[in-house]
Amino acid sequence: MSGDTIRHKVKGEELPEFFKYIREQGAFTDDLVFVCIGTDRSTGDALGPLVGTMLSEMGYRHVIGTLESPCDASNLLRRLGEIPPGKVTIAIDACLGLPASIGYFQVANQPIHPGKSVGKTLPPVGSYSIAAIVNTAGPKQYWKLQSTSLYRVISMAKEIAAAVRCEFPV
Repeated sequence: MSGDTIRHKVKGEELPEFFKYIREQGAFTDDLVFVCIGTDRSTGDALGPLVGTMLSEMGYRHVIGTLESPCDASNLLRRLGEIPPGKVTIAIDACLGLPASIGYFQVANQPIHPGKSVGKTLPPVGSYSIAAIVNTAGPKQYWKLQSTSLYRVISMAKEIAAAVRCEFPV
């Protein structure tokens, strides 16, 4: 991963390479804030809070968005105000995509646009972003998120948390 702007679709085993790229940009563990977007009220949209909970339980100090205290469309602006100044923000969210892309991650050194797949207009989030493709895009986006496999979401959340721990140990 090199160049000014990156945006790649990667498999779970390639996620550590993305975090290594962030580390090579000069970030250290204490520099990071993980903004884990989503809600515990929808299977597909629970990826962010699951990752946030896993990271918090591993000992990461700067995590916004957990199962206990989600960061979702209803409170995103307020929660973004919790980001300490000067921190490197990594936004993590679920998204919908092509059938062949399910199970992959879209990583970028750009913000994520939460709520886009369900027609919401929310502020972009993050210096870096990971969008986990949890189900197919198409009509009835809310239904797609509601009917997403919990096993897939938990598995993808574990892959993100493991990749963070690999490159940014606590």
